[in-house]
Amino acid sequence: MSLPRELTAVSADGARVHVEVHGPEGAPAVVLAHGWTCSTAFWAEQIRELGADHRVIAYDQRGHGRSAAPEGADGYSTRALADDLEAVLAATLAPGEKAVLVGHSMGGMTIMAAGGREGFREHAAAVLLCSTGSSSLVAESLVVPLLRAGRVRTRITRSVLGSRAPLGPVTPLAKRVLKYATMGPGAAPEKVEACARIVHACPRAVRFGWSHVLDALELDAEVGALRVPTAVIAGTADRLTPVVHARRIAAALPESLGLTELTGVGHMTPIEAPEAVTGRIQELVTTYVQVKEGA
Repeated sequence: MSLPRELTAVSADGARVHVEVHGPEGAPAVVLAHGWTCSTAFWAEQIRELGADHRVIAYDQRGHGRSAAPEGADGYSTRALADDLEAVLAATLAPGEKAVLVGHSMGGMTIMAAGGREGFREHAAAVLLCSTGSSSLVAESLVVPLLRAGRVRTRITRSVLGSRAPLGPVTPLAKRVLKYATMGPGAAPEKVEACARIVHACPRAVRFGWSHVLDALELDAEVGALRVPTAVIAGTADRLTPVVHARRIAAALPESLGLTELTGVGHMTPIEAPEAVTGRIQELVTTYVQVKEGA
C-alpha cells in the first residue's frame, strides 16, 4: 500500500488535528475516529483491508498520536471532539460528499456529540458505533472485579480510570492488566501487544484530561439526534463499556440498523475482531455510499 497523504485540519478553537488519507482518490470514503488513549494506529487492520478500494480517512483525536494536546481544561469536552470531527470532514470531503463514519469508544461518543450538526449531516451517509456508550460509563464499568454495582465500585473505578499514574513500559504485567481491563479472554498475544503499545504511548496528562470527560459523559439526548442509518457493534466480554450500553443505544437510535454482539470479544473490537468490524463497514459503504451515490 502506498504511503498515506497527510494533512492538518484546524478545529473551531484553533486546535490542529493530524489526518491521514489512505487509498485511491474518488473511491468511497470511510472516516475512522479512534477511542480514548489510542491513535490512528488502532485502525491498522481496517486501513489495510479497505485501503485498496476505499478512501480511508483516519485522524488522531486531540492530544493523541500526532495531534496537539489541548491547552487548558476547555479543550477537553465532547463539544471539542465534535468540532474536530467537523473540521476533519470539511478538510477531506468535497461539499456534499457522503462517507461512512466509524467511531470506536470515545470516537463513537464523538460521532454522537456531532450528530445534530449541519457539517456532520452534510457528510454522513451512515454510521458504525463500536464498543461505546452515551452515559453512566463509570457506574456501569466492570473493570473492578468482585464488587457489586454501587457507590463503592463507582468510586474505585473512577480512581482507577482517572489515575494520574504513568503507565510505564509495556511489560508482561502491564499487558496482563490491559488485557483484563480492555480485551476478551481469548485475545491473541500479538493483539494484546499491539493494544498495549498504542495505549501506553498516550501522554499521561491527555489520558487524565479525557478521563474526566468520560466520567461526566451525558449524550443520551444526542443519540436521539443521530438521524442517519446507524449500526452498532460490541463485544459481550467488554468491561469498559459493557454490552448493555450498546443495547440501549441501538434501541434509542432513530434509524437503527441493529446491534451485532461479538461473543467473547472485549472492548477493542476493531483489533480483536477486525473481520467483523471491517465487514460491517463494507456493508454500510455498499448500501449507503456506492448505491446511493451512483443512483
